[in-house]
Amino acid sequence: MAQMKPTRDDALSLLQEFNENEALIRHALAVEAVMRYSARKRGADEEQWGLIGLIHDLDYERFPESHCHKSAEILREHGWPEEYIRAVLSHGWGICTDVEPQSDLEKTLYAVDELTGLVAATALVRPSRSVLDMTRKSVKKKWKDKAFAAGVNRDVVEKGAAMLGTDLDTLIDDAIMGMREVADQIGLKGEVA
Repeated sequence: MAQMKPTRDDALSLLQEFNENEALIRHALAVEAVMRYSARKRGADEEQWGLIGLIHDLDYERFPESHCHKSAEILREHGWPEEYIRAVLSHGWGICTDVEPQSDLEKTLYAVDELTGLVAATALVRPSRSVLDMTRKSVKKKWKDKAFAAGVNRDVVEKGAAMLGTDLDTLIDDAIMGMREVADQIGLKGEVA
């Protein structure tokens, strides 16, 4: 199949075709928002970064045992560009793929995928249950508590930040700012006074 220039509707439609779990869809929307925010900050292609963020866990619900690899297969069947497919594969580097993140896009996806989970979990234990009034300090406090959101691989986030040549504080700020833009869609608008 010839490669196409995918649209957000294409990405969302595929995501919803392969995922029914609301938490997974909210995670995809959160990663998309942070990728878009990061792209704008870097003067990169916001649409491309966002689409890759939205589609990165396409196969996770139905094919967890072949995570990333099944996504690559599905995206190829739908004519997605190899550059997008490589980026999706790279977010599983060292976990389920050997595709090392190379571009800023890939390194950002690798770093923020796990981080959005920690930011979301932190927001949900706040009195406001919101990302809108959350600060980096709140996230860093939870970061140190390894029992909190124990499924979040903090080593991956740190490795991603190092690959990007940035610090954890900047990465956390970017994640919060990106997620604020979609707080309502990801269930983190909460009760901010």
